[in-house]
Amino acid sequence: QVQLVESGGGLVQAGGSLRLSCAASGSISIYALAWYRQAPGKQRELVASISQSGSVGTNYADSEKGRFTISRDNAKNTVYLQMDSLKPDDTAVYYCNAWFGPRNYWGQGTQVTVSS
Repeated sequence: QVQLVESGGGLVQAGGSLRLSCAASGSISIYALAWYRQAPGKQRELVASISQSGSVGTNYADSEKGRFTISRDNAKNTVYLQMDSLKPDDTAVYYCNAWFGPRNYWGQGTQVTVSS
């Protein structure tokens, strides 16, 4: 079992940047990784994902292309989400996810609030 702990959320003004981190309790090398978010009253949605190798397979939701960058450091068992040009609509709880076959793990989430 892998435990995931997100950090790096907070309050930022529109146009600002944040870097989220998600540290795993064990090796993440076999897992595909992703960031999701959930705004109040809305369903959880995919923000970005990255394959096991990290060199290919990043997928972004259309609204995040060019603003968000997902990366992984397998040596540190950590996945990151760099978020630039933040908008108030980006306000949500952000969750990291790791999956491999039937294994599917979630973090507890970190709040991101973007003020206008």
